[in-house]
Amino acid sequence: MKQPSLKINKQLVLRQLEKSDAESLVKYGNNKKIAVFLSDSFPHPYKVPDARKFIRNMLNEARKKKPRDIVFGIEISGEIVGCIGLHKIKNNHKAELGYWLGEKFWGSGIMTKAVKKISAFAFSKLQLKRIVAYVFLNNKGSKRVLEKSGFELEGMAKKHIKKRNRFLDVYQFARTK
Repeated sequence: MKQPSLKINKQLVLRQLEKSDAESLVKYGNNKKIAVFLSDSFPHPYKVPDARKFIRNMLNEARKKKPRDIVFGIEISGEIVGCIGLHKIKNNHKAELGYWLGEKFWGSGIMTKAVKKISAFAFSKLQLKRIVAYVFLNNKGSKRVLEKSGFELEGMAKKHIKKRNRFLDVYQFARTK
């Protein structure tokens, strides 16, 4: 599947990651305040080999006719400052939303715009009927992003995510078409 670029405005674009984005991913992603809200698949410290492996995996996935994961880099003024993606895609049905953004850009409305854009893409281009997102209970910023993006709180998923050998509860949000 050819992954399109999703333009939000002049400075903000969601686009396919490139090999040259590894250092930018590390610059913005190597932050304990980000890692604490992500699954263990996002390591901390986040180093260039981690970013290269992630980009390589996402590029390989993008080449598939029916990818299971579609991840966009969040580009601001030519620099990748975060990622947003649809994971565990079940064609014509559902996917799981995941995202992170460099701390410098928190509270700016960027992630709300990105979530709205990728949701529209999921419903129109992928013909999905449901997008689900899981948020750690103490991640108030992400909870607010989802609420502003049309997602509804469905409840709490008990012991849903394993992080550092602990099972944690999360809020489950969803948006349907």
